[in-house]
Amino acid sequence: MIPAGARVWIAMGHTDMRRGMQSLAAMVQQSFSRDPFAGDLWVFRGRNGSLVKIIWHDGLGMSLYSKRLERGKFIWPSAKDGVVSLTSSQLACLLDGVDWR
Repeated sequence: MIPAGARVWIAMGHTDMRRGMQSLAAMVQQSFSRDPFAGDLWVFRGRNGSLVKIIWHDGLGMSLYSKRLERGKFIWPSAKDGVVSLTSSQLACLLDGVDWR
């Protein structure tokens, strides 16, 4: 369940999935000039497209969620860099492997 009022951002392109929550939070700050501790969800996809990681700060601490698809790939926008905002229903579709576009 996505917290009420939380925005969802997905990072374009692919991300090194060896990164942990500190490294992903630093990427949000340095690459996107955003605050990873503001309560937004940040979604990252690996190179082959079957793994995503989500970081979220709830005001008390940072959480890291990951999901790997057994078959297929997560649907991702074609932009090479930057971020895209999603609704919570679009994120739910993305995590289910449904084409949310």
